[in-house]
Amino acid sequence: MQKILSVEHIEKYYGNKGNVTKALDDISFTLDKGEFVGIMGASGSGKTTLLNCISTIDTATAGHIFIDGADITRLNSKQLSRFRREQLGFIFQDFNLLDTLTAYENIALALAIIKTPAGGIDVSVRQVAKALEIEEVLKKYPYQMSGGQKQRVACARAIVTNPALILADEPTGALDSKSARMLLESFERLNADLEATVLMVTHDAFTASYCHRILFIKDGKNFQRAGAREGYPQAVLRKNHRSGNAAWR
Repeated sequence: MQKILSVEHIEKYYGNKGNVTKALDDISFTLDKGEFVGIMGASGSGKTTLLNCISTIDTATAGHIFIDGADITRLNSKQLSRFRREQLGFIFQDFNLLDTLTAYENIALALAIIKTPAGGIDVSVRQVAKALEIEEVLKKYPYQMSGGQKQRVACARAIVTNPALILADEPTGALDSKSARMLLESFERLNADLEATVLMVTHDAFTASYCHRILFIKDGKNFQRAGAREGYPQAVLRKNHRSGNAAWR
């Protein structure tokens, strides 16, 4: 199986001499092509810091991160900027759509940035819109869409460039339960049909139940555990969700 992501002994420190906080402590794990993996942990556990290091938003203090064979810890700022545009897709909790652009234009912008020919842009936008069932909102502006529709547009924008890795930071956090379920089911279809590789940060057990496996983080350290499809049943995660018990505690 092709390795898309390899995180090797990552450490992250904040502060200066005499007042240092260790946010990540010797984190290591891998993702194969086509996996859908969740990162779970309490507030302050290091999960967002880890995602920021993988996304090149932040820089690890020590260790190496390989994405589709490239060691991103060795790239300069210009190389990182290009790598981010071409190889990574981002889905944020707050959608991050441009209010002055239609859904179609928001999705197409990701392709224009990497200089995709005009004809290819239209074909790709319409293909991904069909896959995510948002064809009816392509002419609408963000203020005309529901939260679920906006997040599916954001998802379309993230995957339309066919990135090596999709990074999702609490993608269901701003959605109601019905919209969250629809988005997660879209993730499942994309993962199954397009072999999209997804790494998702979440604190929610129900959301995590859609992942193949889950990486638990506590105090900046990771603890491997079988996921929903590898011996950690969805029913357990969803029962914990309904009862208010977080699965990572």
